[in-house]
Amino acid sequence: MINRVVLVGRLTRDPELRVSQNNVSVTTFNLAVNRPFTGQNGERGADFINCVTFRKQAENVNQYVKKGSLVGIDGRIQTRNYENKDGQRVYVTEVVCDSVQFLEPKGQQGSNQSQSNYNSADNYANAYGGGGAAGGAASFGNQSTGSRPAQSSQGQNRTEENPFANADGPVDISDDDLPF
Repeated sequence: MINRVVLVGRLTRDPELRVSQNNVSVTTFNLAVNRPFTGQNGERGADFINCVTFRKQAENVNQYVKKGSLVGIDGRIQTRNYENKDGQRVYVTEVVCDSVQFLEPKGQQGSNQSQSNYNSADNYANAYGGGGAAGGAASFGNQSTGSRPAQSSQGQNRTEENPFANADGPVDISDDDLPF
């Protein structure tokens, strides 16, 4: 089974640090993650995802990020339920963060909030070599490390030699070349 979540977004409020009965630091925060498409009215929607982190990482998140900070998280989805004071069953779905990366220098945190169409996915793609696609959506597809056409900084295509470009027929491989 696989339960893996990778998100890049901005905090919607300051993180909240608590200490459990077992003296474990727990920080909760809400992450706004832009959707890669626009709605009928032309506006880009966002998902607001509850996140939780523990121990030293919880203390670091509480100390170094605030509302509007851009972070990248790696974790897993967890569901739980409990009975509230009124006797009603409450269901919670959240991302338990294994890793939280601070994606902005200290002085820049929240400086891009004034941009109305700011897309954190585009920022992530540009910072890590993905580039943006038409319409502002980030292009994460086909990011393999094999030979593929690449773009220069001026946007002109340059092609790298592809050893499989004309491989329509059978491939002649000797038994000595096989790893098994």
